[in-house]
Amino acid sequence: MDPAEQLQRIYLAGFELETFDRFPKCIGVVRDGCIALLVPGADGLQILGTPGWRMGEAIGVLVEKEGRQVFQNKGEFLEATPERLEILRLFREDLRTLLAERISITD
Repeated sequence: MDPAEQLQRIYLAGFELETFDRFPKCIGVVRDGCIALLVPGADGLQILGTPGWRMGEAIGVLVEKEGRQVFQNKGEFLEATPERLEILRLFREDLRTLLAERISITD
């Protein structure tokens, strides 16, 4: 798949695209507080690691702490409310669908 076409589909679907000095080979994809890093792969762009919640310039990963789910980045924590978890689920689902779509050209 052509990464440029994938990025165009992602952008047109309402995601923001960002670059980060700390991750020069990655493209950040952001929507509704969620973030994922994309990297070029053998079959187009692929998600690097696990999408999470944006916490400043970093990704808060979903973890369990003291029996409850939170997004964590280093020593910073953010409550993983049912609403945030649903937003993240939709973000992941939409992003995976967009990355997997193949454009077919018909005459």
